[in-house]
Amino acid sequence: MRVASMRWAAFAAFVSATLLLPRAHAQTVTMASVGSASASLWPVFVGLQNGFFAAEGINVDLVFVPSNAGLAQQVAAGSIDVGLNSGLVGPIQAIDKGAPVAIVRLEITPAPFILMGKPDAANVAALKGKRISVGGAKDITRILTDRMLRAAGVDPASVDYSYAGATPARVAALKSGAVDAAIVLPPYNYYTEEEGYRTLGLTKDVAPDMPFAGSVVNTKWAAANKDAVAKILTVNDKSVAWLYDPKNRDRAIAILMDASKGQKRDVEKAYDFMVEGRFFEPTSVISRKKLDSVVNALVEIGDLEKPVPFDKLVLPGSSASD
Repeated sequence: MRVASMRWAAFAAFVSATLLLPRAHAQTVTMASVGSASASLWPVFVGLQNGFFAAEGINVDLVFVPSNAGLAQQVAAGSIDVGLNSGLVGPIQAIDKGAPVAIVRLEITPAPFILMGKPDAANVAALKGKRISVGGAKDITRILTDRMLRAAGVDPASVDYSYAGATPARVAALKSGAVDAAIVLPPYNYYTEEEGYRTLGLTKDVAPDMPFAGSVVNTKWAAANKDAVAKILTVNDKSVAWLYDPKNRDRAIAILMDASKGQKRDVEKAYDFMVEGRFFEPTSVISRKKLDSVVNALVEIGDLEKPVPFDKLVLPGSSASD
């Protein structure tokens, strides 16, 4: 009995000492995206709802900003640590000008945009002389819309562009009658279709290898938080793998419904389009060819004088492939 009592006393002392040890606290990371919750942020919501971020000791402070240009500016200023689902044009422009920004992951390839038109719009060719809402004058949505127009035999100079930084604003412009067409992300195209608006084309058909979005970081923050960057990339890879597993379909749909407050039928369509279409990059390995396609497009429209070297665009130590 005395031996048993001594063992119990020793165990109790160990437990007491353990409880008195300081507990590790999760690191809060400020992350931002453009607009509002949409299908393009699906892996992020999967990571949050399934506890993948929490398991890595990352507490996500998720905020939304009005435009990709604003997102790049806030990352450069250090008010945002990580930009999620960031259009790549803004970060590339910022990096070219010497801003402390770097790309750490490609998230979506190709761009999943849909060009929506008024109910009486017959096709893309019918947009000659019309007004179209895109993200910005030198935004990826402008580049892609130009390509869709050219493919339909329409000179982009013949249309009047209107600029709105996020999909909800472009949808609102279309519904108000302010524009004749708008380039949008799912599931917003399904909402507008139900109200009689027409799908005119898909950007993936004109730029199948051009990435749309990626994760970007403030380089000063990243240098001081290498472990956090690695954990965030691990979560993203894990979330996409989970999302691509067909057995998780129902749970994935429920997660985006909760995040976006969307209707089940619309989110199901978004799943079929985005997930079954394999738009999400499966790993954090950055393709030189894909990233260069965006850079070359910016040179083509005169936004960059010359291509920005790949190694200048990505965070040092990032995994890369040809």
